[in-house]
Amino acid sequence: MSVTPPQPPFKRVPPHTWTALAWLVGSALTFLFRFRLPGEAQPAQQGVLFFRWDGLAMLALATVLAFAGGHRLHRSPLAGLSLILLAAVGASTTLSVAEIPLLQFVAADVAVYLIAASRPRRTGLAALWLALGTLAGYLLTRLAFGWVVGTSAELTVALTAVVAWLLGDAAHQSRRHAEQLREQAAAQAVTAERLRIARELHDMVAHSIGIIALQSGAARRVIATQPERARGALGEIETASRETLSGLRRMLGALRTPEPGRAKESAPLDPGLGLADVDRLARTTTAAGVRVDVRWLGELRPVPPEIDVSAYRIIQEAVTNVVRHAGTRSCRVTVDRRDDELAIEVLDSGPGGEAAADGGAGTADGGAGTAGDTAVDSTGYGLLGMRERVGLLHGEFSAQPRPEGGFRVAARLPVPAGVR
Repeated sequence: MSVTPPQPPFKRVPPHTWTALAWLVGSALTFLFRFRLPGEAQPAQQGVLFFRWDGLAMLALATVLAFAGGHRLHRSPLAGLSLILLAAVGASTTLSVAEIPLLQFVAADVAVYLIAASRPRRTGLAALWLALGTLAGYLLTRLAFGWVVGTSAELTVALTAVVAWLLGDAAHQSRRHAEQLREQAAAQAVTAERLRIARELHDMVAHSIGIIALQSGAARRVIATQPERARGALGEIETASRETLSGLRRMLGALRTPEPGRAKESAPLDPGLGLADVDRLARTTTAAGVRVDVRWLGELRPVPPEIDVSAYRIIQEAVTNVVRHAGTRSCRVTVDRRDDELAIEVLDSGPGGEAAADGGAGTADGGAGTAGDTAVDSTGYGLLGMRERVGLLHGEFSAQPRPEGGFRVAARLPVPAGVR
């Protein structure tokens, strides 16, 4: 089961906490710079009104406005930023300075970053212009009263606002890109799941329908002269039909069962089928009228479940094509368990191979089915499904007419080193 990793602790902190922390740090440093620190000839900053009751009252009011603005950022970001900027202006009036100092503007920079990172770009730009407009308005107001202004220092503060917006906008774009990648991955996963379900349904139903068609044709031919054989053929039809219905129920049950996450994405819809069922497949097909000889080569060691199921499905589909289209009464299946791979080969000598040769041979390039595919599989999906299975396992696949007549389907599936 896939588990979403927890967010880092700093990402779980609400926005108003960051703005409040920035305001408190700026206020603390402003208070500290009012004193002469070790090694200094005089305090770094002066402030006639700072320690008076009216200055302290203005600072307290500004703090209340800054905290209120931080709390409003989530619901109304521009209104919240406006309160924080008003707090910066109010706190600056008690410091005897010619501009809004950086320490009083840090909380506004944090708010601009948060808005740009979490809101649409239009809102982020509006926040930036609101911050820059406040700085410009403060300077213009002082000029209108004939007071000295700190233009250079204010330009530096304005630059910090621009940098805060750039960082927030970059974070916003990065998050949007990550969301798009997740959406694309989810869409690809849905498509892959649909293709996998289609392959499973095709492989299971096509084989059963082929057996049913073969047995029903035999029953029709002998029902008047050999009723016992006809009865046996009808019994085989009933058995194949019941097995197919049972498999469909299992598939539907697997699809309808709710699972947390996507833990069952890569699991086979019918995990009970594998190479151990090849002999039973051969007996069923032989009983239907097409003899299947199975040869096992190499040491029969376990293989991973995805290789086990895919190998069985490839053999099943190839045998189904022989039953339905090859026009022969026998075929041979070879399963070779080598050190580093599992090799599969299905051979027949029927005229269907000659028909495929006229249309062209199937290849292992992973492309769409050719005319040869259609000659061997009238649905057009059999060989394509086998190619897809082999491709997903990074193996090699070929399906082509034999020079001496008939058709050959072969697949090589690499076995991971850990299970060799």
